[in-house]
Amino acid sequence: MDLDISHLRMVCAMAETGSITQAAARMGMSQPAMSNQLRRVEEIVGGQLFVRSRTGLEPTTLGGQVISRARTVLSELDTLFGDLHGGDGPAGTLGLGCVHLACVASIVARVSEALPGRTVSLRIEPSSILLGDALARGHLDAALIGVMEGFDVPLSAPVVTRTLVPRYPIYVTLAAAHPLADRDEISLSDLKDEHWIGPPGADDGSLASLRASCRKAGFEPTVQYEAPSGAAIPLVAAGQAIRLVDPSWPPNPGTVVRPLAGEPQVAKLLVAWRRDRLSPESATALYRGLAAAFVEHVGNNPSFGDWWESHPEVHPIV
Repeated sequence: MDLDISHLRMVCAMAETGSITQAAARMGMSQPAMSNQLRRVEEIVGGQLFVRSRTGLEPTTLGGQVISRARTVLSELDTLFGDLHGGDGPAGTLGLGCVHLACVASIVARVSEALPGRTVSLRIEPSSILLGDALARGHLDAALIGVMEGFDVPLSAPVVTRTLVPRYPIYVTLAAAHPLADRDEISLSDLKDEHWIGPPGADDGSLASLRASCRKAGFEPTVQYEAPSGAAIPLVAAGQAIRLVDPSWPPNPGTVVRPLAGEPQVAKLLVAWRRDRLSPESATALYRGLAAAFVEHVGNNPSFGDWWESHPEVHPIV
């Protein structure tokens, strides 16, 4: 038996999902069939590709080498056929995803201006993992995704990315009547006795990042609530909980948004798109539209507006 393209995609799917069951579902195979295929691939390459850990499948040293080379091969193959098909998807349509950011209010207008004649359909998700999966499955053409520092979102060809904002701080929101609300910035250690609302997109590293930062500050956060962004507003305003937020969100009534001292929580923004759906020219126009939308909202919070002006190195390159 020789290796073929389906074997390469199978190995990459296992690495990206960390699960034989999830990888099998992604590829339309049964779990036993995928396990058998994995054993055959391991016989061909001469060693074990994955080991099981508490968090799922982990590549071995050999597995990491195979996965890296498989991704290179698949990227070249998908790029070849994407280019042959001309690059853009159906005329007049663009399926766009975005994480919870203040700029969602402007994305449709700015992207429509950048891509005249295209109808923009916007899907807002709390999780970059979900957006990445939607791109991989072809349910979206492009997305604006957020990634916490030290974490990553697995994306594979034909999905490609370009950094929109390489680094920006995450802020905290709390009740306007909170004893710390009058401070210009708040130390994370001063929040050790607070009840937290779990950050959106916990599966893509935001919750793990919060826990790591709090432990570094000397405490374990009490995550008492799980709530979508809108549902969390009354909890914060009532002083029952605090939560992390995009720094460009304007304060909701009865709340304040403040920076965390020392920037213990940092993220970046990536524009991701399918090369078989968008031409290079359309991808560049999309990037410019998303950049315009984001920049339009940096002044929603004066503190973040000042931070943004003092950090020109993180501004989008348009």
